[in-house]
Amino acid sequence: MKIVILTGAGVSAESGLGTFRDKDGLWTKVDLKEVATPEGFAKDPDKVHAFYNMRRKNARAAKPNAAHFALARLQAEHDGPVLIITQNVDRLHAAAGSEALHMHGRHDLACCWTCEARWDAPDEMSSADQCPSCGSTTTRPDIVWFGEIPQYLDEIARHLASADLFAAIGTSGQVYPAAGFVSEAKRHGARTVEINLLASDISDLFDEHIVGPATEVVPRWVDGLLQG
Repeated sequence: MKIVILTGAGVSAESGLGTFRDKDGLWTKVDLKEVATPEGFAKDPDKVHAFYNMRRKNARAAKPNAAHFALARLQAEHDGPVLIITQNVDRLHAAAGSEALHMHGRHDLACCWTCEARWDAPDEMSSADQCPSCGSTTTRPDIVWFGEIPQYLDEIARHLASADLFAAIGTSGQVYPAAGFVSEAKRHGARTVEINLLASDISDLFDEHIVGPATEVVPRWVDGLLQG
């Protein structure tokens, strides 16, 4: 059985990294147009860098939780392929021992808008930073902002088309194209399960629902799959 898993902010919330779209989420506290769009970066790059410097610092201090470790165990012990796709830009899946496709980029990488080079991000970035490849000062966090195309979409589409089980864990179902993955997987015959603290905007599209904190319900779900 091939398992494809999409993870969102709810997986990392219990590691101290806040979610985005709930009533106290990050996007209720900042204007995403100012700090998470190409236009915002072009207007005030230092403001955007300051925002991501803060987020990078928080992400580097966070530790993986029981949900991350359970998914790593599933990837290691399941007798078929397990692909993890994450909307998260932290490195907690890797810290727990699993591999994941980061469709929205990664906090720990920087990139150049001019030559598209990528490198490990320093703790602090600024608009004066030069690209180590071309020398341009058009360096930025390697994050997919609103209005930009997520990474790995062709690869993700191939995996969704061949999945036997698709699971969405800790995601709001509000951000596309990720919110459309369940429909794509179902179209190709996959069974689908949503694991979330609360119902999402697309809960009615799933065959099965598991409700509760990720650190409690994900390990039990993984146990069931491995024992199954």
